[in-house]
Amino acid sequence: MIELSLFAFFSAGLVALSWRFLRLRHTHGFYRFFAFECLLALTLLNSERWFRDPFSLPQMASWLLLLGSIALAVHGLHLLVKVGKPARICGREEELDIEATTTLVTVGAYRYIRHPLYASLLCAGWGAFFKHVTVLSFLLAVAVSAFLAATAKVEELENLRKFGNSYAVYMKKTKMFVPFLV
Repeated sequence: MIELSLFAFFSAGLVALSWRFLRLRHTHGFYRFFAFECLLALTLLNSERWFRDPFSLPQMASWLLLLGSIALAVHGLHLLVKVGKPARICGREEELDIEATTTLVTVGAYRYIRHPLYASLLCAGWGAFFKHVTVLSFLLAVAVSAFLAATAKVEELENLRKFGNSYAVYMKKTKMFVPFLV
């Protein structure tokens, strides 16, 4: 029952944060909202088992993914602010303030993957899945992955409009989520 209350509470916050994107289905924020909702559901679903059997293989895989998720998120956010130099531009409803970069970021993790922050969320989703491996957990982890892939695809179209040919060249040199693979 507490998990359901927490889901409702955090979902209300996500709706408040994503309200303008939910009205704009053509933006990456629309799909990102559903990725966050699935990630929240997955995390709360497996919360009871978060610290059980800490030295089992699934738990160790989970912690490795979750720690990687945190490191990638901190690194990616730092680069967005430091190198991307976000600045709100009128008429750009599809971006959060942190995403309103004025410079294309191609250093650090961005040198190898185009979406370190979404890769971080993928790691978080699969890390939460490994906390308690069930069919429902698997389906939610797949849903997180699918919504993040859709988010990234739509954001890439937005970035092509925003940065033009430099983003097209950047796309050819980097992978979407996993260096040298995907």
